[in-house]
Amino acid sequence: MIIPIAAFAVLSTVLFFPREQPDQLSEERGQSLFEPIESIETAEQNIEVEAPVELIAEAVTVAILVDVKGAVKHPGLYSMQDGDRLLDAVDKAGGYTEAADTRLLNHAQRLQDEYVVYVPVAGEEPPVYEQPATAASSSSDSSTSKVNINTANESDFQTLPGIGPSKAMAIVQYREEHGAFSQLDGIKNVSGIGDKTFEKLEPHIILN
Repeated sequence: MIIPIAAFAVLSTVLFFPREQPDQLSEERGQSLFEPIESIETAEQNIEVEAPVELIAEAVTVAILVDVKGAVKHPGLYSMQDGDRLLDAVDKAGGYTEAADTRLLNHAQRLQDEYVVYVPVAGEEPPVYEQPATAASSSSDSSTSKVNINTANESDFQTLPGIGPSKAMAIVQYREEHGAFSQLDGIKNVSGIGDKTFEKLEPHIILN
């Protein structure tokens, strides 16, 4: 009787107890195999999300180069951002000197690449620089690129040869005080615009 009972006990141990151990091992192995895969997938997702943001930030930033001259504390070339105004360039150049005459400057004027900002001294006639054409004028054809002297603003006038900030403001002020021009050569009545300047302007201006 003792031998059959012992044999039955050994057989039961072999058949039933080992089944739990492989299941536990398979569960532990399954966890160790899947954890790294999830980590890799998460890292790939982070890379796909972050990369485009950096590229967009670089594309938005556009630098332009502006030459600031005259009565500023630190004249020179300055790198500005597209959309900056004339006053931003002056601030970057250290601000105005005590002798600066700022009455004829349009501080709100939008800067362009290769633009010259000249700050005159009081009583000085500022020099005229060839300024880059505006985006609107460069995209239009020759038949529509002429400036209408009765409707143009200061920025439009500064696209004309021989017209700087001071003369552009003088033209607008004259038009506001005396009304619209009736003839093209009527612009010669504006202080600072003589026959030579008008010869340069005539091919580029029109009336209503």
